Amino acid sequence: MDIIINKQGLLRWFIFLLWTTGLTDGSDVIQTSILWENKGVNATMSCSHTKGVQYFQMYWYRQLPGVSLEQVVYTSLSRTKNRWFGNFSGEKYSATKPDTRSGTFTVKNVQPEDEGLYFCAVSEHSDTDALNS
Repeated sequence: MDIIINKQGLLRWFIFLLWTTGLTDGSDVIQTSILWENKGVNATMSCSHTKGVQYFQMYWYRQLPGVSLEQVVYTSLSRTKNRWFGNFSGEKYSATKPDTRSGTFTVKNVQPEDEGLYFCAVSEHSDTDALNS
């Protein structure tokens, strides 16, 4: 993937977002497919699904060029706070889960190093979620 410089000299950020093949079979999950944003602004991606209300857990993943896939955040209607993974935090990213079938993920203050693949996945409720709360 390339960072594009347009005619006005603005640095553009290019994100490919994949149709998820994660925790569902992928055919029932819909998300922003391609997103271009200017450097320094926030980039928000949407995700929704048609699985059913029992699929209220949403996961967001990122893969930067030359880096392994990383889980960024887990969000759910049953949790009052998002669960961030690794070095990810709410300072650089935000995730919302307003209802059982949709959510958003935002990269704040987009920089060239944020360029990569981002995608969501959903899963059903499980008893292990309650154990990890």
